[in-house]
Amino acid sequence: MSSTTDPITIKKYANRRLYNTGTSTYVTLEDLAAMVKKGEDFHVVDAKSGDDITHQVLTQIIFEQENKGQNLLPITFLRQLIRFYGDSVQSFVPKYLELSMAALTRDQDKMRSSMGGFGAAAPFQSVVEEQMRTNVAIMERAFRMFTAFPGQTEGAAASAEPAAPAPREEKSAAELDDLRREMAEMRDRLDRMATPAKG
Repeated sequence: MSSTTDPITIKKYANRRLYNTGTSTYVTLEDLAAMVKKGEDFHVVDAKSGDDITHQVLTQIIFEQENKGQNLLPITFLRQLIRFYGDSVQSFVPKYLELSMAALTRDQDKMRSSMGGFGAAAPFQSVVEEQMRTNVAIMERAFRMFTAFPGQTEGAAASAEPAAPAPREEKSAAELDDLRREMAEMRDRLDRMATPAKG
């Protein structure tokens, strides 16, 4: 259930210290990461200007986690993400990622809830890891598909293969249909994985 309470305000001062106004204590990026994992909603404001800097701070938390060796984001994904900056489809990417992560979280919760029925976690974990690899592959394929849309910037067009004039839109529509079908098949596999076999 999502919280109905207002988000906690975190103030960031010029000395880079973060102050939790809800608990009246100074906190670290690790504390904020723990709050995110617990589902606690907060926004970060610059103490001097009052500007909302939540996006920058959350990005910094991800950077810190990646620096610790917890590499969650594949290199191919990062490269493709960088290519989208300044691209004509840039405005579409955040919503797409938001929807994709919502679907991934929903499936992950389903798998977590079913893990109690497994005596040994290791075999199940390997199945989960394989499914995560499939999810990432589908997302990467979707990104490649977006670069096939007409009206791209020259930089993106140069990275794609030469365009065939008319069939391009038909090809994009077919790839979108394929992507939807793969997502439906993936969800069906997750549903079967989340249901312990009888017997």
